[in-house]
Amino acid sequence: MRKTSIITRLFACILCVMLTAAMAVTLNGCAEKDPPAPGIEAVTEIGEGQTQFIVTVTDGDGNTSNFSVRTDKKTVGEALMELGLIEGDEGPYGLYIKKVNGITADYDTTKTYWAFYIGNDYALTGADMTDIVPGTVYGFKIEK
Repeated sequence: MRKTSIITRLFACILCVMLTAAMAVTLNGCAEKDPPAPGIEAVTEIGEGQTQFIVTVTDGDGNTSNFSVRTDKKTVGEALMELGLIEGDEGPYGLYIKKVNGITADYDTTKTYWAFYIGNDYALTGADMTDIVPGTVYGFKIEK
């Protein structure tokens, strides 16, 4: 056998082993749980189900709590009501959210309310009318 043939085969074997190891590391990383959205830290995981999304809750002092929600519900409101993260009353325009993560915002007494956001944008629909898009960040923030 020629010397070049042996070196070529040895190089091919070493390359094959390295590629196999790289694939194993990559696939192992893919098996871990879904990471939170960029910029979201200290996430509390709640719920069970196939669909995952993030909820940020910002209180009147600017303190933020983050939740990774798993559910099989269709809308954000349905999922969060079931998990006890939001509470409110049904009104002529849908669910009027009064309490989020145990914090009350009452427009009648403090002139504050829970604003609902999809990403960084003020939502044009209520939480109970917003279909869940997996991986999306939804937010609730006390505003005046």
